[in-house]
Amino acid sequence: MTFKGILLGSAAALVAMSGARAADAVAVVAEPEPMEYVRVCDTYGEGYFYIPGTETCLRVGGYVRYDISVGDGAYGGHQVVDKTDGSINDTYHKEARFALQTWTGTETELGTLKTFTETRFNYDDGVDNGGGTSVQNYFAWIQLGGFRIGKDETAFDTFSDYAGAVLADDIIPYGPFETNLVSYTFDAGNGFSALISLETGEADSDYEIDSYMPHVVGAVKYAGDWGGVSLTGGYDSVIEEFAIKGRLDVTVNDSLSLFAMAAWGSTDDNLGAYGNFNNYKTWAGDWAAWAGGTYKFSEKGSFNVQGSYTDGGDFINDAQWALVANVNYELVKDLHIIPEITYSDLGLADGAGHNEPGGDGFGGMLRIERSYSLLACIATKPKTAS
Repeated sequence: MTFKGILLGSAAALVAMSGARAADAVAVVAEPEPMEYVRVCDTYGEGYFYIPGTETCLRVGGYVRYDISVGDGAYGGHQVVDKTDGSINDTYHKEARFALQTWTGTETELGTLKTFTETRFNYDDGVDNGGGTSVQNYFAWIQLGGFRIGKDETAFDTFSDYAGAVLADDIIPYGPFETNLVSYTFDAGNGFSALISLETGEADSDYEIDSYMPHVVGAVKYAGDWGGVSLTGGYDSVIEEFAIKGRLDVTVNDSLSLFAMAAWGSTDDNLGAYGNFNNYKTWAGDWAAWAGGTYKFSEKGSFNVQGSYTDGGDFINDAQWALVANVNYELVKDLHIIPEITYSDLGLADGAGHNEPGGDGFGGMLRIERSYSLLACIATKPKTAS
C-alpha cells in the first residue's frame, strides 16, 4: 500500500469514528420537558389560579407592614424607664408584621366553597404583651354558600363594615374582634341581606362564653349605588346584656363617601365596673357615635377623617372623644405610605402605655405597607382567542 493510500484510509476511519460519536452524543441529550403553565382563575377576583389537576382556585398573598408612632394617645408613643438613671423617657412605639394569607374557591352543587386564612408574624417593642416576636392565627374559616364556621372577627363588626378608613378607628371601641363562630348570611340578590352568628367571644377574655349558650349576633342590611344602611344587635350570654348598632353610608360621588354610626348597650349595675361593659358594648358610656368620610383626590391617594364620641355612662365621669385624619398614598404599585395624626380626650392620665386607655393629646403614626400576590411570580398561560 502506498503512503497516499495509507493517508486516505486513515482519514476515512477518523470521519467514521467522528460520525459515530456525534450520533452517540445526539442520542444521549435529553429533550426539554414542556413547560406547565398555571391557568388564571378570574371567577373570584384578581390573583387566583387553578390548582393543577383540580377545579379549585387558589390565591396566595399577604403584606409586610412597619408602623412608627410618637406622641400621646392610644396610637402614640410610650414611656420607658431610663436604663442609666431610672428617669422616665418618651420614645417611639414600633411594630413590624409579616402576614401570610390564602384564599380558595370551588363551585359545588351546594354553592361556592371558600376558605380564608391569615397568619400574622409580629415583632413589637417591649410595651405590648412583653414585646418580641409573636405568631397569631388570626383568620381560619370555611364557608359553603352562606354558612361560615371557624376563626373570624365578630359579625357585630364585620357585617356593618367596621368604622372609618383611618388606622386608629377604634380609639372609642365599636365592638370586640377575635372569636370562633358559626354564622349564616342570607343574600336576597337585590341589595338586601341578613345574618345570624353564634360566637364564643375572644379566648381568655372576661366575656368568653362559660356554658353551652353562645353569644348571638343578628343583623340586616340594604346596600345600593347610593350607599347602604345596616342594623346589628349582639347578645352577651355571659352577663345576659346586649348592644345595638346602626350605620348609614352615603356615596356622594366617585370621589367622596361619608358614613355615620351610632350604638347603645345595656349594663348591669350589680356587677360594678365589670357590668358597665359586655362582649359587644366595648365603649365606656351608655352610647357612642362614629362619623367620617373618604375623599379620593387622585387615582393613588385619598384623605380619610373620623370623629368618635361616647358619653360618660355610669362609671366614667366625663365624655370621651377622638379625632383622626390621614392620607393614604400608593407611592408605587402595592406600596402604601400612610401618615396619620390623632387627638384623643379620654379623661385619663398620660403615660398609660400604647394601646391602653389613657394618654390624652396629640399622637402621630406612620405606616408603610407593601402587599403582594404569589400569582405575579408564577408562569401563566396567555389566553388564546376563541
